[in-house]
Amino acid sequence: MSVETIADSALRDASHARDDLLFFRSWMRNPLQAGAFKPSSPDLARAMASRIDPAQPGPVVELGPGTGAITRALVERGVDPARLVLVEADPTFCALLRQRWPEATVLQADAWTAPDLVRGLDRPASAIVAGLPLLIRPPAQRLRLVMDSLRHARPGAPFVQFTYFIRSPVPAPRPGLRAAGSGMVWRNLWPARVWTYRLPRDVVGMGW
Repeated sequence: MSVETIADSALRDASHARDDLLFFRSWMRNPLQAGAFKPSSPDLARAMASRIDPAQPGPVVELGPGTGAITRALVERGVDPARLVLVEADPTFCALLRQRWPEATVLQADAWTAPDLVRGLDRPASAIVAGLPLLIRPPAQRLRLVMDSLRHARPGAPFVQFTYFIRSPVPAPRPGLRAAGSGMVWRNLWPARVWTYRLPRDVVGMGW
C-alpha cells in the first residue's frame, strides 16, 4: 500500500469521525429532529441514490441531508451538485454542506415545509430524497408531506425515504400513490429499508 493511499484512507477516516461527532452532538441537542445519532452508512446512502435517475432534468431536493452522506452518494451517481437543493434545519450542518458542495443550493429551513419549497422552485423537481424521522409525526402529516411534495414535482418523480422498520412509514396510501420497498440494508446502524413513492402522471399538479 502506497503512502498516498494510506494518507487518503486516514483523511477519510478523520472526516467520518468528525461527521459522526457532529451528528451525535446534533442528536443530543434535538433527538427528535435528528432522528439518529449517526449518519447513514455508505451502503444505505448508495441504496437511496440508486432510486434516482440522474438523466431526468430538474432539481434534486434532499430533505434533512445532515452531514451529506446521501448527498455524496447522489453526486457519485451522477447528479450535478448545481442541481441539488439541500433543505437542512441545523445551521452547523448547513455550513458544512455549503463548504463541501458550494455549487448546491443550501436552504436552512424545516424540511416539513418541503411542499411549499418544491412548489416554489424555478423548475419541477426531478426527485425528492428524504432522511427524515417520519414516524415521530402523525400518519396524516407523513402522508401529506409525500403527496403534496410529489404533486408539485415533475410527473413520475420519486419520493425516496428510508426507515428502520419493515413496513412503509407512509401509511394507508391514497389510491394512485405507488410504494415500493427495498430489501434490508444490513450494513447500517440500524439496518434500514428504502421506500420509493410515486404518483401517476395524471395526478401530479392536482389537488387531493
